[in-house]
Amino acid sequence: MNSSVTPFDFQGCLAACARGDRSALQALYDHEGSRLLGVVRRIVRDDAMAEDIVHDAFIRIWTRATSFDATRGSARGWIYSINRHLALNAVRDSRQETALDDADIATLVGEFDDGAIWSGSAKIYRCLEQLQPAPQRCVLHAYVDGCSHVEIASLMGAPLGTVKAWIKRSLEALRECMT
Repeated sequence: MNSSVTPFDFQGCLAACARGDRSALQALYDHEGSRLLGVVRRIVRDDAMAEDIVHDAFIRIWTRATSFDATRGSARGWIYSINRHLALNAVRDSRQETALDDADIATLVGEFDDGAIWSGSAKIYRCLEQLQPAPQRCVLHAYVDGCSHVEIASLMGAPLGTVKAWIKRSLEALRECMT
């Protein structure tokens, strides 16, 4: 069984989108669309609105791919920041209150880029490193990959109740660490 996985070329996809290659946008959507939808759902807390935002984000990615600058951050971070900004704008525009606290937002934001997007990412990385490996992976699957608790339980090979408890305790630990 081949265990080597070739990393997805986000920067190459953006460059191809900038040249008008629609298949690159499709590849980007196929690879990252479900994760982006999960992240946006966490922000707006509305499935239909989240789908609209991700759709709008991919249109923006397509039309603005030429403006991506690798010297300012990673391609994946740029893609996630477009989705995040559109989601936050939608929440502001609709005057919806979200129940995200600082630790949830920090977890979501901290994984999108290597520090270029959010200056506090070093702190969330330090806090995440303090978690045990299995609970840490559960939090990342939930808040970065957008997986449901059932999906995480399947991925981790752990009981659903255990996954829920790990996530709850991990968020409490992150909240404590971030304050």
